[in-house]
Amino acid sequence: MSAAAIRPSSLQPRDVLRVGLVGLKTRRLRAVLSVLGVALGIASMVAVMGISSSSRADLLAALDKLGTNLLVVQPGQSFTPGAGTSTLPNTANAMVNHADGVLSASTLENIDGLTVRRSDHIDKAITNALNVGAVRPTLGQTVGATLQDGAFLNRATAQYPAVVLGATAAARLGIDRVGEGVQVWIKDRWYTVVGILKPVTLAPELDSYALVGLDYAEQALGADDSPSSVYVRADTDRVNEVSSILGASANPEHPEEVEVSRPSDALEARAKAKTAFTSLFLGLGAVALFVGGVGIANVMVISVLERRSEIGLRRALGATRRHIAVQFLTESVMLGAMGGAAGATIGVLVTAGYDANRGWPVSMPAYAVGGGLACAVVIGALAGAYPALRGARVAPTTALRTA
Repeated sequence: MSAAAIRPSSLQPRDVLRVGLVGLKTRRLRAVLSVLGVALGIASMVAVMGISSSSRADLLAALDKLGTNLLVVQPGQSFTPGAGTSTLPNTANAMVNHADGVLSASTLENIDGLTVRRSDHIDKAITNALNVGAVRPTLGQTVGATLQDGAFLNRATAQYPAVVLGATAAARLGIDRVGEGVQVWIKDRWYTVVGILKPVTLAPELDSYALVGLDYAEQALGADDSPSSVYVRADTDRVNEVSSILGASANPEHPEEVEVSRPSDALEARAKAKTAFTSLFLGLGAVALFVGGVGIANVMVISVLERRSEIGLRRALGATRRHIAVQFLTESVMLGAMGGAAGATIGVLVTAGYDANRGWPVSMPAYAVGGGLACAVVIGALAGAYPALRGARVAPTTALRTA
């Protein structure tokens, strides 16, 4: 047979996989440890992206439910020398309610110098950082507040010593329900707790308030209907237009001393700020993945050294350098792929568990799982490139002589 008729041996894909698995099966503990290194890196990256995505999804769902058309009007800095912070006139609520594009408006007046205590025997110095606020019965609906228990103030209860507690206020006072005998001490008398709010997403400052009716507060607590905040629901399609006129509506004499904010903007900004921490954790995951790749490279180099006799025997039986390189590269890629699959699975499970604990919708981007697997395979290929080339360069005579 002529030399031209001799064809080089070849490996079919299934043979490549079978040969690649031989090295992993004979060194199982080493393979498991290598897979674990990659899995930890991929799991951390997938979990960080998944939890971040779920957090954003929860925020967007909350904003969709509560609306992004809530505006808050507050007194700003006075331009009168020595005056400090300005005040809003007692006509602010009525004027804002009549502004074009406003659907509803309601006020909160902070009453300074009052404490909310569980009992009249508790020292006045123990304030628990709680505030007393006088509000209109429409406030709850305007800000989108929901009740944990009881009911919000209405026209009847607003005339009497009744109080609605914010979520934080209720927790600090040790109150988790309403009912007969559930009262708090404000100023010089008992107030019946008629409602407990859940955390108010768009107006979190209300969480630390004890809210009483404005009508009663004017009679008994010295309120003067000078709003600390006016909460405004605007026509969804005209939010920017309404925002531009609220200053003049709330305080016609000094519109420049009025601050108008949009709580949903603050929530979105806070969500964007979290991306800094997401980037940090992704960086840590990348470091872990790099360490896992170094671990694979180390394992493969040692494998080449330990299997010189196998390499020499295969070369003597007709295996080419390319076959040896493909064998070790396949082992390395399989280690990376198994680590990627395990890491992606762990990351998804961690995300699902964390989301369930926080009550968030599970949102796992497909690119996080797919990208994690791809990264693991690439890391495996890069880590195995040098050991594969080194194994391919081993001469069969040298390998058999040193075996």
